[in-house]
Formats: sequence, C-alpha cells, structure tokens
Amino acid sequence: MEKNMQDGALGCWFKITIPHGVKYDKTWLMNSIQSHCSVPFTPVDFHYVKNRARFFVQDADTASALKDVKHKIFNDENQKISIFVSPSAVPYSMQNKLKPEQMEQLKLTINKRYDVSQQALDLQKLRFDPDLVGRDMDIILNRRNCMAATLQIIEKNFPELLSLNLRNNKLHRLDGLSHIIEKAPKVKILNLSKNELKSTWELSKVKGLKLEELWLEGNPLCRTFPGQSAYISAMRDRFPELLRLDGQELTSLTIIDAETPEIIKPCKESYKGSESLKSLVLQFLLQYYLIYDSGDRQSLLDAYHEKACFSLTIPFNLKDPASSGLCEYFKDSRNMKKVKDPDMRVQMLKHTKHEIVDSLSVLPKTQHDLNSYVVDLCVQTEKMLCFSVNGMFKEVEGQSQGCVRAFTRIFILISGSDSSMYIVNDELIVRNASPKETQSAFSTSVPTPSSSSMPTLSQEQKEIVQTSSTQSEMNLTGSQKCLQDEQNYTEADQDFATLQIEDKIPEEACKQSP
Repeated sequence: MEKNMQDGALGCWFKITIPHGVKYDKTWLMNSIQSHCSVPFTPVDFHYVKNRARFFVQDADTASALKDVKHKIFNDENQKISIFVSPSAVPYSMQNKLKPEQMEQLKLTINKRYDVSQQALDLQKLRFDPDLVGRDMDIILNRRNCMAATLQIIEKNFPELLSLNLRNNKLHRLDGLSHIIEKAPKVKILNLSKNELKSTWELSKVKGLKLEELWLEGNPLCRTFPGQSAYISAMRDRFPELLRLDGQELTSLTIIDAETPEIIKPCKESYKGSESLKSLVLQFLLQYYLIYDSGDRQSLLDAYHEKACFSLTIPFNLKDPASSGLCEYFKDSRNMKKVKDPDMRVQMLKHTKHEIVDSLSVLPKTQHDLNSYVVDLCVQTEKMLCFSVNGMFKEVEGQSQGCVRAFTRIFILISGSDSSMYIVNDELIVRNASPKETQSAFSTSVPTPSSSSMPTLSQEQKEIVQTSSTQSEMNLTGSQKCLQDEQNYTEADQDFATLQIEDKIPEEACKQSP
C-alpha cells in the first residue's frame, strides 16, 4: 500500500472510501475523521456512491495520515468504521473547474436571481438563462463541477440563504448538492420538483439539512410509493422537522391512507390452526413484496423491529462464469466460507431497521414471481413466527435487466406491544436460477373464464384476475366477479388478501382441492 501511495504521489490525488458510509451523517463523519487525523485536510468532492461515502485529498502525507485513522472511529453501536485509501486520478469536479471569467458571469447571473427580502435564490431552469446562453456557457447543475461552482458562489455571497429553488434542472442525482450542508447550512426550504430523481435514496445526500419545506412533485420517485401515507412517512423519516411537503401542510394531511396497504396485518390473538397461519403468512408476503418491488423500499421501515438484524449471502464461485452476474450482491455477501475475519462477520450484519432498509434500497430493483413461492413454517409460538420462503425474481434495471434469480428468505417475526408483528431477523440468500427454473418463472398463463355471462376483459384486467385468483385462492370466476363492480382493477386486486383473512370470500368462489 505504501508503495502504491508513493507511485500515486505523482498525481497527488487519493481516493478515500468509507464502506457503508451512506448511513452516517456527513458532518458527523467528516468531523470524526478530522479529529483522529494527525494532518488537517480539506475533503474534495465528497459524495455517496451506492452505500459508500467517498471523497478525495490532494497529497500523499494527508493520504497516509488518513490511512492511520482506520478502525479508530466507532459508530453508535460501538462498531469500528473502516477507511480505505487508494491513489486516484484527478476528481471530475477539479478537472472541469470553471474559468475565472465564467465564475464571474455565473456570479452575476445568480445575483440577479436572489431575493434579498426573502433570502431566497431561484435557480430553476438555470441552464437556459439568457445571460448564460448568450455567452455560450452551459451550466448543467447535474454536473458536479457546475453544482460545486454554484455552491461556492452561494457560500461567499449568500451565507444567510434560507430558500433554494432547483426546480426543472433535470437533476437525476444529488452528489454535487451534498456540499450544501457546509456551503448553505441555513437552508430551510428546498425545491427539487420537476427533476428526474428516481429514488429517495438520493435525498440521503442532503439529510444534514434541517428542512421545514420540501418540494418533490414531478420526480419519478413520487410514483414509487404505494400511497400518500408512505410518501409522507419516508420524507418525515429523513427530515424530522419537515412542516410542508409539495406545498401542503403536513398537519392537514391525512396520515392513514386507505390506498396504502398495511405492511403487516395486526394479530390480536394466538394463531389457531394452519389456515389462520397460512393467511397470516400470505398477507405478510403479499404486502412485503408489493412494497419491495414498488421502487422505494424505505416504506418497509415499519415492518422491522428497531433492533432487527439482516444478512445477505450468495454462494459465490469464482470458477463459475455465471457467478459474475451476482456482482451487485457480492460486496455485501456474508458467505461464511469466504468471510473468515470474525470482526468482518459482525460488521457485515445490519443491526437496525434503518441500516437494513438502506441496504435493501441499494440492491437491484426487482419483480418477484409470487406463483413460484414455496413456504416452510419452521417455528410457531404465541408471540413468535419463523418461516422460510423460496422463490424467483427478475431484475428490472441495469446491466442485469431481465436476469432471473432464485432466492431463499428466512424471516423471524415477533408480536409487538401494539399486537402487530415485526421482523426481528431476516436472512436473504440469492443465487443464479438454473435453466429449468428460469424457463418456469413468470410463465403462468391466463385461462379463459368458463362463465359466458362474464363481461369481456382487457388483457390487463385478465392478468389481474389471474394474479388475484392465484394469490387469494379464489377461482377465476370468483375473482372476476369481485372485480366486476370495481372501477379501479389495480386497487381491487390489493383487497383480495384482506377479504381472505376476514373470511369474506364466498365458498363457491374458492378453488376446489383436487
């Protein structure tokens, strides 16, 4: 490592990486590192990448001092925080710094957009500002160098900034904006509406701000929530002082949303017999994976106990070419055959519900095949339930889009003081599906209902009937009849599990045993 540092000194830049750094507040993390580092340093281009935190420093002495900080910092759970140092090319934001004359023009343009009385800065559609376009300046705030220059101007000229409007700037990530916590720490109002943010995970990059008002409408991430309640809950979890969301007072919004499914059905009595257990597990799996596949897994927070534990394992084999497709899972894999270090085995466990859901949120987006599930009940007591589920899913984004995986999930649930069930232990095992499994996954056909009296359905409605029939154990005719009077077929589909548990499904609508 020392030799690498010497070799890298020619470029004078070093990359500092903190595994799982996304779960730490940036200010706390940087202050902790600085307090243990023998050399004062200025971090450059701090950002979160997947679940890691990363920044750059410019000389070998600083890099060597940071290397010595490794395992000297502990988190709230008394776990050592790792720090990795490696030679690096010049950071992107430093390669493309604006020229002095460009900085001066950008400063003039921004100054025109500042409202002194409101201490508010309106940067919406900044790229198309006539003063910039007329001088052939392409200021794209999605680029770190442009955002860095903007924040630098804000820090020097508008230190009391309270409101920042970044509407309509085609932002699809917030790495560059993470520096706002140091550059403009007093911002209380942040408008990010009409951008291209796809996941609320991006908001973790500005979670140090004490926001009172946030605008996100018009971003793809707003469509990933199963209902308004889950949306509000996720935003309040990140910004506890939030008073207004998308222009509406949060106190005036109804928190209980009929469109939002309960994550876990409350159980107010001991389980009595296999059918009630079957219904409970079915309800849990339907609602858990409805949210898991929705695009924003932060809504799963309420399903986990505060001190829950989670681990991920993949059966990785370097000699198997197919194993390379699991690279997105490998970095967090707690395969006991591969991880020999006892400390590392402990560190790779996720120990709180926030840490668990943050880890789940950076895994590839998925679509699970509910028809492939095989469930085994392991242990049942009055207040505890342990079961495993085996099944198939496919990835829906990225380089592995369309790839089918097999998984085993082992859940342990306990009954809380409010009679609800919470996950206390969650183990996920992911592997590549065999050719036979891949062929059978997502292959359920849509039979034609036998009753000629039923109205004609669209293909989408037929698929909902088939899915509802499979998931609720109703026959196709019964499923279609229940859907017949519904205006919204998708909403009707979500009600089947509730109907089943409340024993409101007519006997003639149930599937008959062979």
